[in-house]
Amino acid sequence: MAAIRSINPATGEQLAVFEEDDDTVVEAKLAAAAAAVPQLAAAGWEQRAAWMNAAAALLESEVHTVAAMITAEMGKPLAQSRAEVGKSAHAMRFYAENARSFLDGRELADPSEVSASAARTRYDPLGVVLAVMPWNYPIWQVVRFAAPALMAGNAGVLKHASNVPQSAVYLGELFERAGFPDGSFATLLIGSARVADVIRDRRVAAVTLTGSEGAGRSIAATAGDVLKKAVLELGGSDPFIVMPSADLDAAVEVAVRARTTNNGQACINAKRFIVHADVYDAFAAKFAEQMRRLVIGDPAEPHTEVGPLATEGGRRDIEELVEDARDKGAEILTGGARPDRDGGWFYEPTVVAGLTRDMRLWSEEAFGPVASLYRAASLDEALAIANGTEFGLGSAFWSADQAEIDRAVREIEAGAVFVNGMTISYPELPFGGIKRSGYGRELSVEGIREFTNLKTVWIG
Repeated sequence: MAAIRSINPATGEQLAVFEEDDDTVVEAKLAAAAAAVPQLAAAGWEQRAAWMNAAAALLESEVHTVAAMITAEMGKPLAQSRAEVGKSAHAMRFYAENARSFLDGRELADPSEVSASAARTRYDPLGVVLAVMPWNYPIWQVVRFAAPALMAGNAGVLKHASNVPQSAVYLGELFERAGFPDGSFATLLIGSARVADVIRDRRVAAVTLTGSEGAGRSIAATAGDVLKKAVLELGGSDPFIVMPSADLDAAVEVAVRARTTNNGQACINAKRFIVHADVYDAFAAKFAEQMRRLVIGDPAEPHTEVGPLATEGGRRDIEELVEDARDKGAEILTGGARPDRDGGWFYEPTVVAGLTRDMRLWSEEAFGPVASLYRAASLDEALAIANGTEFGLGSAFWSADQAEIDRAVREIEAGAVFVNGMTISYPELPFGGIKRSGYGRELSVEGIREFTNLKTVWIG
Protein backbone atom coordinates (compact mmCIF):
# COMPACT_ATOMS: atom_id res chain seq x y z
CA MET A 1 0.00 0.00 0.00
CA ALA A 2 1.08 3.61 -0.53
CA ALA A 3 2.72 5.59 2.25
CA ILE A 4 1.01 8.67 3.71
CA ARG A 5 3.48 11.40 4.57
CA SER A 6 3.39 14.34 6.94
CA ILE A 7 5.49 17.24 5.57
CA ASN A 8 6.25 20.52 7.34
CA PRO A 9 5.20 23.22 4.83
CA ALA A 10 7.48 25.80 6.42
CA THR A 11 10.61 23.73 5.74
CA GLY A 12 9.71 20.87 3.41
CA GLU A 13 10.95 18.46 6.10
CA GLN A 14 9.30 15.04 6.36
CA LEU A 15 7.83 14.68 9.85
CA ALA A 16 6.29 11.21 9.80
CA VAL A 17 5.30 8.38 7.48
CA PHE A 18 2.28 6.11 7.87
CA GLU A 19 1.39 3.00 5.91
CA GLU A 20 -2.02 3.06 4.26
CA ASP A 21 -4.62 0.73 5.79
CA ASP A 22 -5.08 -2.41 3.74
CA ASP A 23 -8.51 -3.92 3.04
CA THR A 24 -8.34 -6.13 6.12
CA VAL A 25 -7.76 -3.17 8.42
CA VAL A 26 -10.52 -1.13 6.80
CA GLU A 27 -12.91 -4.06 7.18
CA ALA A 28 -12.05 -4.40 10.86
CA LYS A 29 -12.63 -0.70 11.51
CA LEU A 30 -15.97 -0.68 9.72
CA ALA A 31 -17.07 -3.81 11.59
CA ALA A 32 -16.08 -2.23 14.91
CA ALA A 33 -17.97 0.96 14.04
CA ALA A 34 -21.11 -0.98 13.21
CA ALA A 35 -20.81 -2.92 16.47
CA ALA A 36 -20.42 0.31 18.45
CA VAL A 37 -23.74 1.80 17.26
CA PRO A 38 -26.05 -0.26 19.53
CA GLN A 39 -23.63 0.26 22.43
CA LEU A 40 -23.79 4.03 21.95
CA ALA A 41 -27.58 3.92 21.88
CA ALA A 42 -27.75 1.75 25.00
CA ALA A 43 -25.35 4.04 26.89
CA GLY A 44 -27.90 6.87 26.96
CA TRP A 45 -27.58 10.64 27.01
CA GLU A 46 -25.85 11.10 30.33
CA GLN A 47 -23.15 8.54 29.64
CA ARG A 48 -22.45 9.86 26.14
CA ALA A 49 -22.21 13.37 27.58
CA ALA A 50 -19.76 12.19 30.24
CA TRP A 51 -17.58 10.59 27.56
CA MET A 52 -17.75 13.72 25.39
CA ASN A 53 -16.78 15.97 28.29
CA ALA A 54 -13.89 13.63 29.04
CA ALA A 55 -12.74 13.92 25.42
CA ALA A 56 -12.88 17.72 25.71
CA ALA A 57 -10.81 17.61 28.90
CA LEU A 58 -8.23 15.36 27.23
CA LEU A 59 -7.96 17.71 24.26
CA GLU A 60 -7.54 20.73 26.51
CA SER A 61 -4.92 19.02 28.63
CA GLU A 62 -2.92 18.28 25.49
CA VAL A 63 -3.38 21.70 23.87
CA HIS A 64 0.33 22.50 23.58
CA THR A 65 1.20 19.17 21.97
CA VAL A 66 -1.78 19.21 19.63
CA ALA A 67 -1.29 22.86 18.61
CA ALA A 68 2.38 22.22 17.83
CA MET A 69 1.34 19.23 15.71
CA ILE A 70 -1.20 21.31 13.76
CA THR A 71 1.32 24.07 13.09
CA ALA A 72 4.07 21.66 12.06
CA GLU A 73 1.75 19.68 9.82
CA MET A 74 -0.19 22.40 7.97
CA GLY A 75 1.56 25.68 8.77
CA LYS A 76 -0.89 27.96 10.56
CA PRO A 77 0.55 30.30 13.23
CA LEU A 78 0.82 28.63 16.62
CA ALA A 79 -1.62 30.99 18.36
CA GLN A 80 -4.28 30.09 15.78
CA SER A 81 -3.61 26.39 16.34
CA ARG A 82 -4.12 26.79 20.08
CA ALA A 83 -7.36 28.67 19.38
CA GLU A 84 -8.52 25.82 17.12
CA VAL A 85 -7.99 23.32 19.93
CA GLY A 86 -9.90 25.50 22.38
CA LYS A 87 -12.77 25.98 19.96
CA SER A 88 -12.97 22.22 19.40
CA ALA A 89 -13.17 21.49 23.12
CA HIS A 90 -15.90 24.13 23.44
CA ALA A 91 -17.94 22.43 20.71
CA MET A 92 -17.62 19.07 22.47
CA ARG A 93 -18.97 20.54 25.70
CA PHE A 94 -21.69 22.42 23.82
CA TYR A 95 -23.08 19.19 22.36
CA ALA A 96 -22.60 17.27 25.60
CA GLU A 97 -24.85 19.84 27.25
CA ASN A 98 -27.41 20.42 24.49
CA ALA A 99 -27.72 17.25 22.39
CA ARG A 100 -30.58 15.80 24.38
CA SER A 101 -32.75 18.92 24.11
CA PHE A 102 -31.84 19.33 20.43
CA LEU A 103 -33.11 15.82 19.71
CA ASP A 104 -36.25 15.89 21.84
CA GLY A 105 -39.21 15.01 19.69
CA ARG A 106 -42.55 16.75 19.97
CA GLU A 107 -45.94 15.53 21.11
CA LEU A 108 -48.99 16.33 19.00
CA ALA A 109 -51.19 18.45 21.25
CA ASP A 110 -54.42 16.90 19.97
CA PRO A 111 -53.70 13.37 18.67
CA SER A 112 -57.36 12.88 17.84
CA GLU A 113 -56.72 15.07 14.80
CA VAL A 114 -54.83 12.10 13.35
CA SER A 115 -57.18 9.48 14.84
CA ALA A 116 -54.67 8.45 17.52
CA SER A 117 -54.48 8.27 21.28
CA ALA A 118 -50.94 9.67 21.08
CA ALA A 119 -48.67 10.91 18.30
CA ARG A 120 -45.13 12.19 18.52
CA THR A 121 -41.81 12.47 16.72
CA ARG A 122 -38.36 11.27 17.72
CA TYR A 123 -34.83 11.54 16.35
CA ASP A 124 -32.90 8.26 16.02
CA PRO A 125 -29.26 7.87 14.95
CA LEU A 126 -28.62 6.67 11.41
CA GLY A 127 -25.66 4.40 12.24
CA VAL A 128 -22.13 4.68 10.89
CA VAL A 129 -21.32 8.02 9.25
CA LEU A 130 -18.24 8.58 7.09
CA ALA A 131 -16.53 11.97 7.36
CA VAL A 132 -14.18 13.11 4.59
CA MET A 133 -12.35 16.08 6.04
CA PRO A 134 -9.81 18.72 4.88
CA TRP A 135 -6.42 19.77 6.20
CA ASN A 136 -7.03 23.47 6.87
CA TYR A 137 -8.57 22.97 10.33
CA PRO A 138 -7.37 19.44 11.02
CA ILE A 139 -8.92 19.18 14.49
CA TRP A 140 -11.88 21.60 14.36
CA GLN A 141 -13.32 20.37 11.05
CA VAL A 142 -13.46 16.84 12.41
CA VAL A 143 -14.75 17.70 15.88
CA ARG A 144 -17.60 19.81 14.52
CA PHE A 145 -18.84 16.62 12.86
CA ALA A 146 -17.79 14.10 15.50
CA ALA A 147 -19.23 15.83 18.56
CA PRO A 148 -22.85 16.01 17.33
CA ALA A 149 -22.66 12.67 15.51
CA LEU A 150 -21.47 10.77 18.57
CA MET A 151 -23.83 12.57 20.92
CA ALA A 152 -26.73 11.59 18.63
CA GLY A 153 -25.66 7.95 18.96
CA ASN A 154 -23.94 7.52 15.61
CA ALA A 155 -20.49 6.00 15.14
CA GLY A 156 -18.00 7.82 12.93
CA VAL A 157 -15.22 6.85 10.57
CA LEU A 158 -12.84 9.52 9.33
CA LYS A 159 -10.99 9.80 6.06
CA HIS A 160 -8.78 12.79 6.73
CA ALA A 161 -6.70 14.76 4.22
CA SER A 162 -3.54 12.91 3.27
CA ASN A 163 -1.20 15.74 4.36
CA VAL A 164 -2.36 15.72 8.02
CA PRO A 165 -1.97 12.05 9.00
CA GLN A 166 -0.66 12.85 12.49
CA SER A 167 -3.85 14.78 13.24
CA ALA A 168 -5.89 11.93 11.77
CA VAL A 169 -4.23 9.33 13.98
CA TYR A 170 -4.66 11.52 17.06
CA LEU A 171 -8.38 11.96 16.41
CA GLY A 172 -8.80 8.27 15.68
CA GLU A 173 -7.70 7.52 19.25
CA LEU A 174 -9.11 10.49 21.18
CA PHE A 175 -12.70 9.40 21.72
CA GLU A 176 -11.92 5.86 22.81
CA ARG A 177 -9.30 7.25 25.20
CA ALA A 178 -12.16 9.27 26.68
CA GLY A 179 -14.25 6.15 27.28
CA PHE A 180 -16.40 5.76 24.17
CA PRO A 181 -16.94 2.10 23.15
CA ASP A 182 -14.34 0.55 20.85
CA GLY A 183 -15.04 1.46 17.24
CA SER A 184 -17.12 4.54 18.04
CA PHE A 185 -14.77 6.77 16.09
CA ALA A 186 -11.94 5.51 13.90
CA THR A 187 -9.56 6.94 11.32
CA LEU A 188 -9.20 5.21 7.97
CA LEU A 189 -5.71 5.79 6.56
CA ILE A 190 -6.69 5.47 2.92
CA GLY A 191 -6.32 7.45 -0.29
CA SER A 192 -9.16 9.33 -1.93
CA ALA A 193 -9.54 6.65 -4.61
CA ARG A 194 -10.86 4.23 -1.98
CA VAL A 195 -13.52 6.53 -0.50
CA ALA A 196 -16.25 5.44 -2.92
CA ASP A 197 -15.96 1.83 -1.76
CA VAL A 198 -16.44 2.93 1.85
CA ILE A 199 -19.53 4.97 0.95
CA ARG A 200 -20.96 1.94 -0.83
CA ASP A 201 -20.35 -0.35 2.15
CA ARG A 202 -23.72 -1.50 3.52
CA ARG A 203 -22.70 -0.56 7.08
CA VAL A 204 -22.15 3.10 6.21
CA ALA A 205 -25.41 5.04 6.47
CA ALA A 206 -24.33 8.52 5.40
CA VAL A 207 -21.38 10.72 4.48
CA THR A 208 -20.26 14.27 5.17
CA LEU A 209 -17.57 16.14 3.27
CA THR A 210 -15.79 19.43 3.74
CA GLY A 211 -13.58 20.04 0.73
CA SER A 212 -13.31 21.14 -2.85
CA GLU A 213 -16.11 21.37 -5.37
CA GLY A 214 -14.59 18.49 -7.33
CA ALA A 215 -14.51 16.27 -4.26
CA GLY A 216 -18.09 17.27 -3.51
CA ARG A 217 -19.29 16.24 -6.94
CA SER A 218 -17.59 12.86 -6.59
CA ILE A 219 -18.93 12.21 -3.08
CA ALA A 220 -22.43 13.35 -4.02
CA ALA A 221 -22.50 11.15 -7.11
CA THR A 222 -21.49 8.05 -5.17
CA ALA A 223 -23.84 8.75 -2.27
CA GLY A 224 -26.67 9.45 -4.69
CA ASP A 225 -26.01 6.23 -6.56
CA VAL A 226 -26.56 4.22 -3.37
CA LEU A 227 -29.23 6.59 -2.00
CA LYS A 228 -27.37 7.64 1.13
CA LYS A 229 -27.61 10.95 2.95
CA ALA A 230 -24.79 13.44 2.26
CA VAL A 231 -23.88 16.82 3.71
CA LEU A 232 -21.43 18.90 1.67
CA GLU A 233 -19.52 22.02 2.71
CA LEU A 234 -17.51 23.07 -0.31
CA GLY A 235 -15.68 26.14 -1.53
CA GLY A 236 -16.47 29.78 -1.00
CA SER A 237 -15.71 33.11 -2.63
CA ASP A 238 -17.07 35.18 0.20
CA PRO A 239 -17.87 38.86 -0.41
CA PHE A 240 -16.93 41.58 2.10
CA ILE A 241 -18.96 44.69 1.25
CA VAL A 242 -18.04 48.12 2.64
CA MET A 243 -20.49 51.02 2.36
CA PRO A 244 -19.76 54.73 2.97
CA SER A 245 -21.38 54.82 6.42
CA ALA A 246 -19.17 52.02 7.75
CA ASP A 247 -16.47 52.53 10.36
CA LEU A 248 -13.66 52.42 7.80
CA ASP A 249 -10.76 51.78 10.18
CA ALA A 250 -12.61 48.92 11.85
CA ALA A 251 -13.61 47.50 8.46
CA VAL A 252 -10.00 47.53 7.25
CA GLU A 253 -8.69 45.90 10.41
CA VAL A 254 -11.27 43.12 10.24
CA ALA A 255 -10.81 42.75 6.47
CA VAL A 256 -7.12 41.95 6.92
CA ARG A 257 -7.92 39.33 9.53
CA ALA A 258 -10.81 37.94 7.46
CA ARG A 259 -8.54 37.45 4.46
CA THR A 260 -5.40 36.10 6.18
CA THR A 261 -6.65 33.98 9.08
CA ASN A 262 -5.34 30.42 8.63
CA ASN A 263 -2.87 31.83 6.08
CA GLY A 264 -5.86 32.64 3.88
CA GLN A 265 -6.80 28.97 3.59
CA ALA A 266 -10.39 28.76 4.80
CA CYS A 267 -13.60 28.39 2.84
CA ILE A 268 -15.09 31.26 4.86
CA ASN A 269 -12.17 33.64 4.50
CA ALA A 270 -13.36 36.87 2.92
CA LYS A 271 -11.96 36.81 -0.61
CA ARG A 272 -13.74 39.52 -2.62
CA PHE A 273 -13.68 43.01 -1.10
CA ILE A 274 -16.42 45.10 -2.68
CA VAL A 275 -16.09 48.74 -1.67
CA HIS A 276 -18.37 51.67 -2.47
CA ALA A 277 -16.70 54.24 -4.72
CA ASP A 278 -17.05 56.99 -2.11
CA VAL A 279 -14.64 55.19 0.25
CA TYR A 280 -12.83 52.90 -2.19
CA ASP A 281 -9.55 54.84 -2.44
CA ALA A 282 -9.23 55.29 1.32
CA PHE A 283 -10.07 51.64 2.00
CA ALA A 284 -7.69 50.36 -0.71
CA ALA A 285 -4.76 52.39 0.62
CA LYS A 286 -5.29 51.35 4.25
CA PHE A 287 -6.00 47.73 3.35
CA ALA A 288 -2.93 47.34 1.15
CA GLU A 289 -0.71 48.99 3.78
CA GLN A 290 -1.90 46.72 6.57
CA MET A 291 -1.54 43.63 4.38
CA ARG A 292 1.99 44.75 3.50
CA ARG A 293 2.94 45.06 7.17
CA LEU A 294 1.95 41.51 8.12
CA VAL A 295 4.86 39.44 9.44
CA ILE A 296 5.57 36.37 7.30
CA GLY A 297 7.65 33.63 8.84
CA ASP A 298 8.00 30.40 10.77
CA PRO A 299 4.49 29.68 12.11
CA ALA A 300 5.98 28.25 15.30
CA GLU A 301 7.40 31.67 16.18
CA PRO A 302 5.08 33.85 18.32
CA HIS A 303 5.46 37.02 16.23
CA THR A 304 4.49 35.35 12.93
CA GLU A 305 1.15 36.49 11.47
CA VAL A 306 1.21 34.62 8.14
CA GLY A 307 2.81 31.23 7.66
CA PRO A 308 3.27 29.07 4.56
CA LEU A 309 0.67 27.59 2.28
CA ALA A 310 -0.04 24.03 3.37
CA THR A 311 1.09 22.42 0.12
CA GLU A 312 3.41 23.24 -2.73
CA GLY A 313 0.55 22.71 -5.18
CA GLY A 314 -1.59 25.17 -3.25
CA ARG A 315 1.03 27.87 -3.62
CA ARG A 316 1.34 27.11 -7.32
CA ASP A 317 -2.43 27.51 -7.74
CA ILE A 318 -2.32 30.93 -6.05
CA GLU A 319 0.62 32.06 -8.17
CA GLU A 320 -1.20 31.09 -11.35
CA LEU A 321 -4.34 33.01 -10.36
CA VAL A 322 -2.36 36.16 -9.59
CA GLU A 323 -0.23 35.93 -12.72
CA ASP A 324 -3.31 35.43 -14.88
CA ALA A 325 -4.81 38.63 -13.42
CA ARG A 326 -1.54 40.55 -13.77
CA ASP A 327 -1.11 39.47 -17.39
CA LYS A 328 -4.63 40.68 -18.19
CA GLY A 329 -4.13 44.13 -16.72
CA ALA A 330 -4.93 43.89 -13.01
CA GLU A 331 -3.04 46.10 -10.57
CA ILE A 332 -1.12 44.44 -7.74
CA LEU A 333 -1.39 46.88 -4.81
CA THR A 334 0.89 44.79 -2.61
CA GLY A 335 2.47 41.34 -2.68
CA GLY A 336 2.10 39.17 -5.74
CA ALA A 337 5.27 37.11 -5.25
CA ARG A 338 7.09 34.62 -3.08
CA PRO A 339 8.86 36.32 -0.15
CA ASP A 340 12.63 36.46 -0.11
CA ARG A 341 13.32 33.52 2.21
CA ASP A 342 14.76 30.05 1.94
CA GLY A 343 12.55 26.97 2.08
CA GLY A 344 8.84 26.50 2.65
CA TRP A 345 5.75 27.22 0.59
CA PHE A 346 5.30 30.90 1.43
CA TYR A 347 3.44 33.56 -0.55
CA GLU A 348 3.16 37.25 0.23
CA PRO A 349 -0.17 38.70 1.41
CA THR A 350 -1.50 40.18 -1.82
CA VAL A 351 -4.14 42.69 -2.89
CA VAL A 352 -5.27 42.66 -6.53
CA ALA A 353 -7.38 45.51 -7.97
CA GLY A 354 -8.82 46.33 -11.38
CA LEU A 355 -10.28 42.87 -11.93
CA THR A 356 -12.29 42.06 -15.03
CA ARG A 357 -14.50 39.11 -15.86
CA ASP A 358 -11.93 37.50 -18.14
CA MET A 359 -9.56 37.02 -15.18
CA ARG A 360 -9.72 33.74 -13.29
CA LEU A 361 -9.71 35.56 -9.94
CA TRP A 362 -13.10 37.02 -10.83
CA SER A 363 -14.84 33.65 -10.55
CA GLU A 364 -12.42 31.18 -8.91
CA GLU A 365 -11.70 30.69 -5.22
CA ALA A 366 -8.26 31.90 -4.12
CA PHE A 367 -7.17 29.56 -1.32
CA GLY A 368 -4.37 31.63 0.12
CA PRO A 369 -3.60 35.20 1.30
CA VAL A 370 -4.80 36.91 -1.90
CA ALA A 371 -7.55 39.56 -1.75
CA SER A 372 -9.55 40.73 -4.76
CA LEU A 373 -10.66 44.37 -4.62
CA TYR A 374 -13.73 45.70 -6.46
CA ARG A 375 -15.11 49.24 -6.80
CA ALA A 376 -18.92 49.55 -6.68
CA ALA A 377 -20.81 52.72 -7.60
CA SER A 378 -23.92 51.81 -5.55
CA LEU A 379 -25.43 49.24 -3.24
CA ASP A 380 -27.14 47.74 -6.28
CA GLU A 381 -23.79 47.17 -7.96
CA ALA A 382 -22.18 45.88 -4.77
CA LEU A 383 -24.89 43.26 -4.34
CA ALA A 384 -24.71 42.31 -8.01
CA ILE A 385 -20.96 41.71 -7.71
CA ALA A 386 -21.41 39.81 -4.45
CA ASN A 387 -24.03 37.51 -5.98
CA GLY A 388 -22.22 37.18 -9.30
CA THR A 389 -20.54 33.93 -8.32
CA GLU A 390 -21.51 30.29 -8.27
CA PHE A 391 -20.51 30.08 -4.59
CA GLY A 392 -22.67 31.02 -1.60
CA LEU A 393 -21.05 30.18 1.73
CA GLY A 394 -20.45 33.21 3.98
CA SER A 395 -20.49 36.98 3.56
CA ALA A 396 -19.83 40.21 5.45
CA PHE A 397 -21.60 43.55 5.11
CA TRP A 398 -20.33 46.79 6.63
CA SER A 399 -22.72 49.72 7.05
CA ALA A 400 -24.35 51.91 9.70
CA ASP A 401 -27.49 52.36 7.58
CA GLN A 402 -30.26 50.06 8.81
CA ALA A 403 -32.12 50.10 5.50
CA GLU A 404 -28.94 49.00 3.71
CA ILE A 405 -28.34 46.30 6.31
CA ASP A 406 -31.89 44.97 5.99
CA ARG A 407 -31.58 44.79 2.24
CA ALA A 408 -28.17 43.10 2.33
CA VAL A 409 -29.35 40.47 4.82
CA ARG A 410 -32.33 39.76 2.58
CA GLU A 411 -30.58 39.77 -0.81
CA ILE A 412 -27.06 38.38 -0.34
CA GLU A 413 -27.06 34.81 -1.65
CA ALA A 414 -25.13 32.93 1.02
CA GLY A 415 -25.53 30.60 3.95
CA ALA A 416 -24.58 33.39 6.36
CA VAL A 417 -24.43 37.18 6.49
CA PHE A 418 -22.26 38.80 9.17
CA VAL A 419 -22.97 42.51 9.65
CA ASN A 420 -20.05 44.70 10.71
CA GLY A 421 -17.89 41.65 11.36
CA MET A 422 -16.35 38.65 9.62
CA THR A 423 -17.76 35.21 8.93
CA ILE A 424 -16.95 32.78 11.74
CA SER A 425 -18.38 29.37 12.60
CA TYR A 426 -19.87 28.93 16.08
CA PRO A 427 -21.31 25.74 17.60
CA GLU A 428 -24.35 27.81 18.55
CA LEU A 429 -25.18 28.77 14.92
CA PRO A 430 -25.88 26.60 11.85
CA PHE A 431 -23.15 26.58 9.22
CA GLY A 432 -23.30 25.75 5.51
CA GLY A 433 -23.84 27.16 2.05
CA ILE A 434 -25.94 27.27 -1.08
CA LYS A 435 -25.25 27.03 -4.80
CA ARG A 436 -21.85 25.40 -5.48
CA SER A 437 -20.85 25.83 -1.84
CA GLY A 438 -22.79 22.68 -0.99
CA TYR A 439 -25.90 21.66 0.91
CA GLY A 440 -26.95 20.63 4.37
CA ARG A 441 -25.88 22.24 7.63
CA GLU A 442 -23.34 21.61 10.35
CA LEU A 443 -23.35 22.86 13.96
CA SER A 444 -26.19 24.03 16.23
CA VAL A 445 -29.45 22.10 16.37
CA GLU A 446 -29.67 21.83 12.58
CA GLY A 447 -26.27 20.12 12.38
CA ILE A 448 -26.95 17.38 14.90
CA ARG A 449 -30.26 16.58 13.21
CA GLU A 450 -28.66 16.03 9.78
CA PHE A 451 -27.57 12.49 10.68
CA THR A 452 -30.70 11.34 12.45
CA ASN A 453 -33.92 9.73 11.36
CA LEU A 454 -36.89 11.98 12.14
CA LYS A 455 -39.37 9.27 13.00
CA THR A 456 -43.13 9.66 13.35
CA VAL A 457 -44.76 7.56 16.10
CA TRP A 458 -48.56 7.03 15.91
CA ILE A 459 -50.41 5.12 18.65
CA GLY A 460 -53.97 4.00 18.06
